[in-house]
Amino acid sequence: MTNSNMNVILVTGGSGLVGKGIEWALNHDDQFKKLPNETWYFATSKDADLRSKSETEALFAKIKPTHVIHLAAIVGGLFKNMKQKLDMYRDNVLINDNVIHTAHEHKVKKVVSCLSTCIFPDKTTYPINEEMVHNGPPHESNFGYAYAKRMIDVANHAYFDQYGDQFTSVIPTNIFGPFDNFNLQDSHVIPGLIHKCYLAQNEGSPFIVSGTGKPLRQFIYSRDLGRLMIWALREYKEIDPIILSVSEQDEVTIKDVADSIVKHMNFKGDYKFDSSKADGQYKKTACNDKLMKLLPGFKFTPFDQAMKETVEWFLNSYQNIRK
Repeated sequence: MTNSNMNVILVTGGSGLVGKGIEWALNHDDQFKKLPNETWYFATSKDADLRSKSETEALFAKIKPTHVIHLAAIVGGLFKNMKQKLDMYRDNVLINDNVIHTAHEHKVKKVVSCLSTCIFPDKTTYPINEEMVHNGPPHESNFGYAYAKRMIDVANHAYFDQYGDQFTSVIPTNIFGPFDNFNLQDSHVIPGLIHKCYLAQNEGSPFIVSGTGKPLRQFIYSRDLGRLMIWALREYKEIDPIILSVSEQDEVTIKDVADSIVKHMNFKGDYKFDSSKADGQYKKTACNDKLMKLLPGFKFTPFDQAMKETVEWFLNSYQNIRK
């Protein structure tokens, strides 16, 4: 680390879904593999409570990063976001301010923060693109979390304008893959359905999916996102955010998701949709033109292949997963 040509990359929130995707890509993908002049440190909540400025400073003093990928956040499902709007706002604003300002103080060369599509305005046109982030308030249900995330983009521009800091952000669409949160009370749609199908299989009960199965979503495999996070750190030059997503033609329905889970889980029981339950938003398409222009050769893992790998990981890791 004393070698001035060494890059020391600190990944906050390193044990989560995206951190594990980055780790996988560094070890398994020739195009994005760990370089000889790189040292990667995947920090977890055990290393520091990033809501604390002193603990954040201690982590930076210990690791001495030259680069940061900032993934850490206090997250929750819909219920938590609705009930704890202030907590979600304050906790995440503290984390983001501590990480970004400490990076500035330590003269970190580049910070790439991970945002969320929930930062986009609730009332908008589709497909959404990077220029629409600040065009109106986010959805009421999670505005605390969404505004805290949106403020990262404000901070990035302010640090660049005032100090020339190369701090940027990425906006992934719906992420899934190994090391996801499979807790039925708090999970996103894919891990929730995988766990639900597994329990139905074990109990011999029907696998019932809420809604009609018609809504469309763009899902990005965590290992593909890991590759793209490494690319953004090494190659992406702008301060403005970039959407990391599959193309609009790769949107899949919730029925496609459930069908793929049933196939790879080898589920033989009764499988149906409960159309008395709400579908939620029909589609919230994001535009990936900017990414495809900058990285035209990037190949996303086919959805069904990514689902197969995720289900296999879930089955092999069931005793140890977050559930």
